Amino acid sequence: MRDGSWAPSHGVRMALLAAVLFGASAPLAKALLEGVSAQVLAGLLYLGSGTGLGVYWLARRRRNAPFREAPLTWRDVPWLAGAIATGGVIAPVLLMLGLGRTPASAASLLLNLEGVFTAALAWVVFRENVDRRIAVGMAAIVAGGALLSWGAGGVSLTGLVGPLLIAAACLGWAVDNNLTQKVSAADPVEIAGLKGLVAGAVNLTAGLALGGAVPALSRLAAALTVGFLGYGVSLVLYVLAMRALGTARTGAYFSLAPFVGAVVGLVIFGERVTPVLVGAGCLMALGLWLHLSERHMHEHTHQPLSHTHRHTHDEHHRHAHGPGDPPGEPHTHAHEHGPLVHRHPHYPDIHHRHSHGVG
Repeated sequence: MRDGSWAPSHGVRMALLAAVLFGASAPLAKALLEGVSAQVLAGLLYLGSGTGLGVYWLARRRRNAPFREAPLTWRDVPWLAGAIATGGVIAPVLLMLGLGRTPASAASLLLNLEGVFTAALAWVVFRENVDRRIAVGMAAIVAGGALLSWGAGGVSLTGLVGPLLIAAACLGWAVDNNLTQKVSAADPVEIAGLKGLVAGAVNLTAGLALGGAVPALSRLAAALTVGFLGYGVSLVLYVLAMRALGTARTGAYFSLAPFVGAVVGLVIFGERVTPVLVGAGCLMALGLWLHLSERHMHEHTHQPLSHTHRHTHDEHHRHAHGPGDPPGEPHTHAHEHGPLVHRHPHYPDIHHRHSHGVG
């Protein structure tokens, strides 16, 4: 990694593209809610994700594609199960319920809270480094979300129900993101595909049991397509970004999603651009800029580490190879990292989970 660089550019691109796909899915999902229960639609969105990625995974396996990612192991199961329960089962239903009570553009901007909650959990619970700039950016995003909630319903409890449900969905996804980071070295298609299939089956079964019905073929196809792109492909890109950038920073870049969703919502539903919406957007834009312009560099120590993931032989991968290891780069095999002390710009990626001093 060159000293003059900052974030791994591929990780930033992955996070921003994931944000675009997911941001556009929120107003599109709102358009599909008419005549479909929230839980049935959540199930269809995730089934679209899991089915599409499952087909891709099988096709890739059949043609023996090179540079295959590391598979999931039994040690990953508890982390993945927790991620599926919070982000794949609970959060989507809360979002669908919230979307039905909140204007699409405002709902999309409220989704910025996912990045805030993700960073807060990464910082407080999982001890990932979050500096002052990230903290101030989170504060700006929270202020934007609070302004939107006020504008959506004033001080009445009824008007706040929709924004609060969306905020609760964001908290569920934040838990999901931090748990998924624990398995981010594994195949992201496998991770996202399993999430989609399990969460989709649970939500659809529950929705049908509660009296919901599968929509007409055209609406069904639309839901599956939106789910594949907005939930499946987006999640694959998100996992790859977390691997390179860490949980909190990926959540920060992902904060672009609500702005994309707000624009799509304004176009689809013809909603009015209000001063509250503009003010909230400006606060959230400030928070996003603070996140994107952060720079983190200091001397740090890499402790010995053994793991398996797709990699190239950069500064952090100076290991020897045995006769059974795959040729070419990038490649995947179990490898060991020796102790290393150096200084360069970095994120808390899968190789930079070190502690930080007060200064």
